[in-house]
Amino acid sequence: MTTIRYPESNDLRNLVKFCEKDGTIWLAEHRMVLMHTSALGALRRELVGSVGKEHARRLLTRMGYAAGVCDAELAKRIRGNLSLQDAFFTGPQLHMLEGIVRVTPVEMKIDFDKRQFYGEFLWENSWEQDIHLRELGQSDEPVCWSQIGYASGYTSAFMGRFILFKEIECVACGHNNCRIVGKPLEEWDDADQHAGYFESDSMLNHLLELRHQVDYLRTTISQQVQTPQLVGNSVGFKHAYDLVTRASGTQVTVLLLGETGVGKERFARTLHQMSNRKQGPFVAVNCAAMPNDLIESELFGVEKGAFTGAQTSRMGKFERADGGTLFLDEIGELPLAAQAKLLRVLQEGEIERLGDDRVRKLNIRLVAATNVDLQAAVKAGRFRSDLYYRLSVYPIQIPP
Repeated sequence: MTTIRYPESNDLRNLVKFCEKDGTIWLAEHRMVLMHTSALGALRRELVGSVGKEHARRLLTRMGYAAGVCDAELAKRIRGNLSLQDAFFTGPQLHMLEGIVRVTPVEMKIDFDKRQFYGEFLWENSWEQDIHLRELGQSDEPVCWSQIGYASGYTSAFMGRFILFKEIECVACGHNNCRIVGKPLEEWDDADQHAGYFESDSMLNHLLELRHQVDYLRTTISQQVQTPQLVGNSVGFKHAYDLVTRASGTQVTVLLLGETGVGKERFARTLHQMSNRKQGPFVAVNCAAMPNDLIESELFGVEKGAFTGAQTSRMGKFERADGGTLFLDEIGELPLAAQAKLLRVLQEGEIERLGDDRVRKLNIRLVAATNVDLQAAVKAGRFRSDLYYRLSVYPIQIPP
């Protein structure tokens, strides 16, 4: 084992300040906290239990990466007068000073001018493997996720290129010590399997995709079960049902009007089942229930990389309804930007996914519903007049 000596750490120790009167702890200008590892272990257990191991690993890896970047900036500032190698060792020394793990260099090859790096380190007394064993038991894979994130973030910031560290041995897997190796991302044969843990990941996107799958399953089931006939005796009900029956034999856009709770979606489903599109999907969307910043991607779809967190391309509700009926409930709550795109769909029968300029032709029947006065919304500037006239070609008032 190559013997590599760290520089003296008194300068780092002097950066730690406990300010009891202010209720703060500082490492230079960076505020720190002291936390029980048992609390962090409980958080780890909750993360794994709620979002799964892969997403928990991604979140903790990125947390560690951010901490490593902060310490790299600190190292360059406070040890700029030392050799680059000694300045680099600030990271392992801070990791030990912060109570994370004991770090022993095994082998290092660094060329700062060419930005080349290879490093192998031994970890002992890792808090992360210790708490993982206590909370979740022995693992088939290495578990020092945030520490790997730290090592990668620190070294990447220091070298000016992405240096990927991997834990090749881990106490939680039965080894005597934890051992890590770091080198440029492109030098790893399995880089793709590990790089994803460092990428921004939106849990909301994954939840939305799961919801899409549930919607699809519901649609499949509804195609196999005939919608029961609506039952009512009032004059208003019979008139509304007669209008639905007449519309079912056409492709006209239908606007259902009525108070909340009168069964507008049931009328829409009945219209779908009575039409020649009944073998196609029926997709229902509550426009009021979608966050404004996600409405366009939900309705029209999104391409991978269109925005932060868009890890995969995804169909929107319009594409899912192709060949069938799309029911837009609470359409009066649709933002103006989305209204413009909806108008294009009605006029041209085509959409563009968010982040894509490719046009996709669609064949859908649109049924909209609202409990607000759209004419008043048009006068108030909250609803496009041209869209209103497109939607109100065949209005049906649903009685209470």
